[in-house]
Amino acid sequence: MSKEKNIQPSEKKTKSYNFTGKSKIFYIISVVLVALSVLVSFLGVDIAIEFRGGTMITYSFVGDIDSGEAQAKVEEIAASKVNIQQGDLFQSDRKKLAISFVSSEGFTAEKQTALTSALQEIYADNDIEILDSTDVAASSGRDFFIKCIVAVAFSAVILILYIAFRFKRISGWSSGVCAVIALLHDIVVTYGAFVIIGFQINSNFIAVVLTILGCSINNTIVVYDRIRENKKLMPVADIHDLVNVSTTQSMTRSFRTSITTVVTMIIISVVAYIYGVTSILSFSVPIIIGMLVGTYSSLCLAPCLWVSWQTKAKKA
Repeated sequence: MSKEKNIQPSEKKTKSYNFTGKSKIFYIISVVLVALSVLVSFLGVDIAIEFRGGTMITYSFVGDIDSGEAQAKVEEIAASKVNIQQGDLFQSDRKKLAISFVSSEGFTAEKQTALTSALQEIYADNDIEILDSTDVAASSGRDFFIKCIVAVAFSAVILILYIAFRFKRISGWSSGVCAVIALLHDIVVTYGAFVIIGFQINSNFIAVVLTILGCSINNTIVVYDRIRENKKLMPVADIHDLVNVSTTQSMTRSFRTSITTVVTMIIISVVAYIYGVTSILSFSVPIIIGMLVGTYSSLCLAPCLWVSWQTKAKKA
């Protein structure tokens, strides 16, 4: 007869990384990134027509047109600095020439007709035809930009209220404020990436910001949710141990989500670069940077800020 052995389960130690112990390093990294993002603004920011006001005219043509030469010709005719982009027209063998320039007065029909006639004369062999023309008043651009800022600010307030209610067991107000600080950090760094790379601050920038807000706050909420659950399982644990364990447990999920998005955006960026679709590049490339920064802030910045807040509150 075999004797049964009573095997005592060994105490399983929860693996964790010391995130809060490196909080000063994380704060320094974040301050440097934010400072650089602010400083690059003084190097010049390319703000799109929809925010500054001006005129956008799109032509179609066949053959090849030198963008540099065309820009010089148009600037001479329009008496203003212009931005020119070329691209392919889908489902057509023709190409497009997009011309945009800042204009507080607008571009009258007479000036547009004169510009079109001049281009058709200069590039007579390219069969130039006008596709679209849009005038954006400077006041409309400012109003649109202000509305975008208000929307982001309103979203921040709603997020604080939501997190404060959902995570009231772990001092919801502080966790909500720390999450929004991390989000503002992500927005500023993403803005800096736009400027450094040379992309225009346009509607794509707003789309990128809103996308990053959604992904980053989702990752932060996952960490907070883990902290709340572990507080029940580890009632006597030190706050640093609680946060380190919870953040470590959330790492895998956050990494998988972010890597999936980043890899997808890298593939899209490569294809867009090959085909010269700059409008997609100005979305996909900043998304890659924003996702990486958002993952960092969700795991390293927001939890450490919350611990610092709670520690100072207990000492007060």
